[in-house]
Amino acid sequence: MRRREFLSLVGCGMLASPVVTHAQQRTIPLVGFLSTVVADGYEGRVRAFRQGLKDAGYAEGENVAVAYRWAENKHDQLPIMGADLVQRNAAVIVATGGTSGALAAKALNTPIPIVFGIPEDPVKLGLVKSLGRPGGTMTGVNFFVGEILGKRLELLRELVPTASRLAVFVNPANAARAATQTEELQAAARAMGVETRIFQTSNTAEINDAFAAIGRERYDALFVSADPIFVTRRVQIANLAARHALPTSFPVRDGAEAGGLMSYGTNISDAYRQIGTYTGLILKGANPADLPILQSTKFELVINTQTAAMLGISVPATLLARADEVIE
Repeated sequence: MRRREFLSLVGCGMLASPVVTHAQQRTIPLVGFLSTVVADGYEGRVRAFRQGLKDAGYAEGENVAVAYRWAENKHDQLPIMGADLVQRNAAVIVATGGTSGALAAKALNTPIPIVFGIPEDPVKLGLVKSLGRPGGTMTGVNFFVGEILGKRLELLRELVPTASRLAVFVNPANAARAATQTEELQAAARAMGVETRIFQTSNTAEINDAFAAIGRERYDALFVSADPIFVTRRVQIANLAARHALPTSFPVRDGAEAGGLMSYGTNISDAYRQIGTYTGLILKGANPADLPILQSTKFELVINTQTAAMLGISVPATLLARADEVIE
C-alpha cells in the first residue's frame, strides 16, 4: 500500500487496533468508537477515553482493540459506520461527538451495549428510560454543554460589558442541535438586550466567510455554540478572532487554550475518561441497564488574560477570582 493511501485510511479512522495478540493465541474484545467529528483536534479526548479504559483494567493494543470511525461532520455516514462496527462484532460501541452519534447508534437496533457521551438529556431524547436505571442496552455521560448558554452569555457580558451586538456560530450539519441552541441563546440575549446574528458555519470556507461579514458589520463579540465541529476548528476561529480583534466565548476550555478570550463549560476530557471507564466495566460483564447515567456537575470558567490584554480588555478582579483557570 502506498504511503498516501495509508495516511488516508488513518485519517478516516478506518484502521483499527489488531483484534488478536501478537502470538495470535487468543481473541481480545473489540470496542467500536463512533464519532461525528474528525480525529484531528480530538487527541486529548481520545487519551482521556483510553485512560478510562486503563482505570477499568484495559489497555488498547494489549487486552482490548479499538476501531475508530470518524464521520468528519458527515452525519449521514454515521449509520453506515455504525453498521460496520456491528458487522465486526464489536463488544461495545462508544458513541461520541454529539447527540447525533448516540441517536445513530440507537437506530442500529443491536443488542451490542452502547456507551454514549452527549450534551443533552438522554431521557428526553428517548435513549434511556431513566437516569438512575437506564434499562435496555445504552448508558453513558450527559455533560451539559448546551444547557448553560444563558450563563455563558452572562459571563461574556461581565467580561465585555459593551458587547451589545453578538455574532453566533452554529453548525447547520447538526440541524436539530443548531436549532435548539439558537432558540435558547436568542431568548437569553433578548432578556439582556443583546442583538444576535446567527452564522451557519460547518467548514473552513464558511468560517472564513463569516469572519469577513463580521468584520464588515463590526460585531462586538463572537459566541461559539456547543458543537464538536468547533472543537476541531478552534485554532482557525481563535486566530481569525485575534486578527479581527473580536472577543470570543467558547463552550469548552480548548477554545480558550487556543487563544480565545474565554470559555465556560464542562470538563469534557473528564467526561471522556468516564466513558472509557464505563466501557471497561461493560467489557468485564456489567449490564448497561444497571449503570446510571453520569452527569457532569463541575463547570469550568477559563479566561485567557493574554488575549484580554491584546484586546485591551481589563478583566474584573471578581471574575478572575471565580475563574477555574487563568491563562497568562
